[in-house]
Amino acid sequence: MSKAGFLRKAMVIAFLAVVLASAVGPVAFAQEAGGAAAGNKIHLVSVALGLGMIVIGAGLGIGKLAAAAAEGIARQPAAAAQITGAVNLPLFLLEGVAILAEVFAFLMLIL
Repeated sequence: MSKAGFLRKAMVIAFLAVVLASAVGPVAFAQEAGGAAAGNKIHLVSVALGLGMIVIGAGLGIGKLAAAAAEGIARQPAAAAQITGAVNLPLFLLEGVAILAEVFAFLMLIL
């Protein structure tokens, strides 16, 4: 995928996130029929948006790492073991950070 195509997709995703946030915002801040504020439910929206951003970010990061590793192996097949070894540690760290972020988002939901 070219850099322009990647940037175009990123802009579309960002635009859809803004549209979604503007569509969900009035619903999240709406009042219940009795007149009480619905502030107790706003954390559900923030957790949902946070989890979505976590998954998208981790997916993009893992995809870039895998693409770079595949390109490196394609250029130098003899160095496949070294490239795979060098990619594994950042990949595991990225997945660990994503899992920690998901745990924190679920803690926001519970607490």
